[in-house]
Amino acid sequence: METEDVTVREQLFHDRVRETIICVLLFICLYILSHFILTHFKKNAEFVTGKLWLCTFTLSVAVCAVLILPISILSNEVLLTFPHSYYMQWLNGSLIRGLWNLVFLFSNLSLVFLMPFAYFFTESEGFAGSKKGIMARVYETAVMLLLLSLLVLGIVWVASALIHHNTARESLYDLWEYYLPHLYSGISLFGVLLLLLCTPFGLSRMFSVTGSLLVKPRLLENLEETMNCTAFEEASLSRKLKSESIMNCSCFILVSSIIELRKRASPWQRNLGYPVAMLLLLALTAVSVLMVCFHVLELLFDESAMPRGMEDPHLGLASFSMFGSLGAAVQVVIILYLMVSSVVGFYSSPLFTGLLPRAQDTTLTQIIGNCVSLLILSSALPVFSRTLGITRFDLLGDFGRYNWLGSFHIVFLYNMLFAGLTSACLINTVTWALQRELIRAFGLHRLPLTVSRSTIPLKLLLANGLSKIH
Repeated sequence: METEDVTVREQLFHDRVRETIICVLLFICLYILSHFILTHFKKNAEFVTGKLWLCTFTLSVAVCAVLILPISILSNEVLLTFPHSYYMQWLNGSLIRGLWNLVFLFSNLSLVFLMPFAYFFTESEGFAGSKKGIMARVYETAVMLLLLSLLVLGIVWVASALIHHNTARESLYDLWEYYLPHLYSGISLFGVLLLLLCTPFGLSRMFSVTGSLLVKPRLLENLEETMNCTAFEEASLSRKLKSESIMNCSCFILVSSIIELRKRASPWQRNLGYPVAMLLLLALTAVSVLMVCFHVLELLFDESAMPRGMEDPHLGLASFSMFGSLGAAVQVVIILYLMVSSVVGFYSSPLFTGLLPRAQDTTLTQIIGNCVSLLILSSALPVFSRTLGITRFDLLGDFGRYNWLGSFHIVFLYNMLFAGLTSACLINTVTWALQRELIRAFGLHRLPLTVSRSTIPLKLLLANGLSKIH
């Protein structure tokens, strides 16, 4: 009996050591990747090692938060495919649950302590009358961080007192069990609402961003004629350079370089690459909207469609998609696509355009703002994906303990808003892009009068195009 107990304890010890090694190796890889990313964007004159590792740690946690749900879904499918494989014994529910708990812990640690500390340390100079130096800045930063913590906890206590009067009074000193979960729930709700605003806008912006990276085909366009016209205009401009502005010259040079790039592109790149990319984006967006619409119907008739938490993931028992491994792969692609779209929508928003990082020209304050923003978006991604029904993988650990997840009205309204906003942005983007391309293809952009959507209907454009073809 004692031998069996020792064997069990040894097995538990080895499992814990193995899980720790895997988590450390994963975090080291993400930390190195985050370090290279920040090194590419940072302005060297403003950075010291202490500030850089705080930002790198936060960015690596954000990347891990993005990958945690896809890793969980793929791990379940791998265990379904190889249920008795010796080489897959390390991949189990305990490891996945530990990753979820570490992501939750480090994300909140970075949001509540590390990033505020980095920002206050950047702005601090030491108290008046004290000796200037690193320790004086550290003391001032610690005091500011303590005051901020007291302010945030006071706001949380007041909000709790307004909602649950008796519970808030009795739990005044119950910091760990009551107030911190409320604070985490508020941060998660803010992140999910930010994703609701950024993702539909980002889905519409993905078409223009992808189009700017590819060579667009031009219907009914003679490329050689366009090149000759551009060369003639450039020669004429060079003769009038003394009287013309440098900005106009730069514009013509930019146009000529774009046309030269299109000329060098192969016919496959010019005529096939752009349509395939646009169709792929359209398909991913349409699948996302259809999955959300189907989840809305599930919410009305199936209580299990509500997002909830679980302690044991029970990996390898059943697929989390009705279409098996293929459906799980589609879920992973959709989740990553929505994350990329949310980042594009975030940086395309007028409120956050100033945070857009630039290579070798991003200040420390901008780096901190970017790390905080990306961490808020990424840490809310698992809750966002489960709330929209992109996957049926329930939330693990403390991610499933948010108070607002149990409200049917909030979840149902959230799904309806996402489906409506995404559909509206998609329809507006597709129709406006089609009219813009038709206007350019049929030469209407050369008209002296301003041409808008209201002045030239879509039917007139199509009729004009058919008459030109005939």
